[in-house]
Amino acid sequence: MKDNGLKEFQLQVSDLLLRHRSLLDVSSKFQESNARVNRALMKAVTECGCIQVKARRQPFKKGTALSAMKRELETHVTGNLCDHCSDVIQSEMGKNLFYLTALCNTLGLELEHVVNNEAKKLSTLGVFNLR
Repeated sequence: MKDNGLKEFQLQVSDLLLRHRSLLDVSSKFQESNARVNRALMKAVTECGCIQVKARRQPFKKGTALSAMKRELETHVTGNLCDHCSDVIQSEMGKNLFYLTALCNTLGLELEHVVNNEAKKLSTLGVFNLR
């Protein structure tokens, strides 16, 4: 894809989505694809074991600088995805992106505008937009 990759991708999705063009179909397929991404992640932990989750309470200390906070907070993930799990998860994320784009198409939205608007909001609000 070229510089306008999001536009090209959105056009490609529009051309390829035939069976599930209804808003209800697209929305439910998007939700299903979210669940498949989560399932692939869980299988990497529980079936393959290439990654482990060691979760505990995040240490939010009052008065800590943001830069220090970023260093202290953890993802709770240890290990690295094996090639198989990485391929499966990326494939499921790709399907998820497909249905998100199809949802944009169904509603007459441009994926590039959605991404750019979110990027603008993040850069404008900065630390006040922490999630």
